[in-house]
Amino acid sequence: MKYGITTRILHSDHVTGVEHGAVHKPMHTSAAYTQGSARDLAAVFKGDQSGYVYARQGNPTGAALEAKINLLEEARATACFSTGMAAIAAALVSLLRSGDHIVSSAFLFGNTNSLFQTLQAMGVEVSFVDSTDVKQVAAAVRPTTRIVFVETIANPRTQISDLAGIGALCAEKQLLYVVDNTLTTPVLLRGRDVQAGLVVHALTKGIGGHGNSMGGSVSDTGLFDWSKYSNILPAYKKGDAANWGILQIRKKGLRDFGATLRAEDAHRIAVGAETLVLRLARACDNALQLAQWLEKQPQIARVYYPGLKSHPQHQRAADLFKGSFGTLLSFELRDGFDCFDFLDALKLVIVSSHLSDTRTLAIPVAHTIYWEMGAERRKEMGIVDGLVRLSVGIEDLTDLQFDFTQALGQFKA
Repeated sequence: MKYGITTRILHSDHVTGVEHGAVHKPMHTSAAYTQGSARDLAAVFKGDQSGYVYARQGNPTGAALEAKINLLEEARATACFSTGMAAIAAALVSLLRSGDHIVSSAFLFGNTNSLFQTLQAMGVEVSFVDSTDVKQVAAAVRPTTRIVFVETIANPRTQISDLAGIGALCAEKQLLYVVDNTLTTPVLLRGRDVQAGLVVHALTKGIGGHGNSMGGSVSDTGLFDWSKYSNILPAYKKGDAANWGILQIRKKGLRDFGATLRAEDAHRIAVGAETLVLRLARACDNALQLAQWLEKQPQIARVYYPGLKSHPQHQRAADLFKGSFGTLLSFELRDGFDCFDFLDALKLVIVSSHLSDTRTLAIPVAHTIYWEMGAERRKEMGIVDGLVRLSVGIEDLTDLQFDFTQALGQFKA
């Protein structure tokens, strides 16, 4: 019998056993580790034997979390990092070389967009395309293309890439398909279901879920043939080729950059993951009902949420995400309504930059998290000055509606 996902996550620590009968894996805070002999230590350093030598390269608490992520994504292997951005940066920097080319969704999280600008300055070429149309992705592919990168739900305008179509394209052309699954989590979509080779998560968001820890992960689904990837270094071409990619990410991205997930954060994220399915069901239901309600309010010009029939990729989202549509939505206030005044009028909803928390959060997008990219790039992404992003939490829906009613009520439609 194969247990359900919540049952498997709750009991995953006991698959390999827990010291002293504890119901959770303990936190291992040691910076250094020893082995049974000097030869064993050398074997672990070389990767010929499993084990731990120095916490910058991983620790048992992080490994327990990696096992949970593998379970969630049905992945072959996972490497955890201190943040989601560290995970993305580690994967890309360790796998790309000057002169390589990336095809990326044009609808990117602001910091990922900033990272791509850094890669461009280092000699990696990036083409930003409308990834809701696989034909535009295909047209951008070059002989030097190594990676196609997309997010499952775009932040903040909620565009849905043609995830399955791009996966088929990458499989045909033997391109590494990297999918950021943060906003859907494996509950709504597994990266392997759209033929992703690597899946990245900001564990700080939905999987951790409580706004009390930071972390990121890169998971290898086992679908990509690393023996045909030209940028694997000779030192990591040993043993099964299926392990080469994640090994290079661990060595060049985790060890060399040192963006190691702290044991304390790994433990909090692992415990938070136990209630992922329950939290997500409540928050997704709140988000859908709130989006439908907001769409009817005269002070609001437009609502962006994949669960709305007015959303251009509504049917695609319904097909991909098992009938739920995530916890992120955004809306534009009508001309003449100041987004700062509106946000300051909220009493329950917290004005803050974060996503997939248990609490509902709101932020003026153009003036904060997307300010650095400039007006021209914001215009390309459809981010207007009056755009407000919501990360919907698990509060009682009537309380959220009351808060928005009183805040909107201060403006005459």
